[in-house]
Amino acid sequence: MPERIPNQASPFSGLATAEKEALYREATALLTEERRQTFDRLAALRTRHVSVLLEDVYQAHNAAAVLRSCDCFGVQDVHVVDAHNPFKPASDVAVGSAKWVDYYRYGSIQDAYAALHAKGYRIVATLPHEHDQMIGELDISRPTVLVFGTELTGLTQEAIAGADAYVKVPMYGFTESFNISVCAALSLFSLTERMRHSGEVEWRLDADAQLDLKLHWAMHSLRDGEATMQALRERIIGQKGRN
Repeated sequence: MPERIPNQASPFSGLATAEKEALYREATALLTEERRQTFDRLAALRTRHVSVLLEDVYQAHNAAAVLRSCDCFGVQDVHVVDAHNPFKPASDVAVGSAKWVDYYRYGSIQDAYAALHAKGYRIVATLPHEHDQMIGELDISRPTVLVFGTELTGLTQEAIAGADAYVKVPMYGFTESFNISVCAALSLFSLTERMRHSGEVEWRLDADAQLDLKLHWAMHSLRDGEATMQALRERIIGQKGRN
């Protein structure tokens, strides 16, 4: 799974748009035309308006299922606090989705909240019985991160206290809570569907962010992707210098 370092610049950020476009053409020429068309189509549907933060999820199949849901709903970023439980999604459950979704790792919930607040996100804790709103009532006008806790004990008190809002998924049975991966899938479906159909939310990535994302996807699709991309980059910049 492509890990991104919080606040670290993209490896393609030093390139002009024309250079990125040339690099993307060269990289996707090494892939199939179908793969390039898929990149172009899906990048336009990706969002960072809604994101997910997982706090010390320890079951590998749950971590993988959340990644799979994020990919399916077009949510590009997953943020992870794994101070106690290493984040190791089960590959057989993720079914390749980990290749297309980025994740950011933090040492504590406080570090994660500080980084996300600095980016303008509202942090919304998911709780089974407490506080105010149902997921379908949550305001989606602001960039939002949904926070999910560990399987047995849920969110820590620090995660609850530091959140900006609280939501729950409606339940009508004897069981008191959903499995974390089910709760994440239901919540993401609710938010992303309303987001995409609102007509008022600027949820899409801008053109440069889409191009940057497609370059990352291409890099992770190529054999020895980083080395191959670097060689292509040097060739393109060299050609430009001779023109």
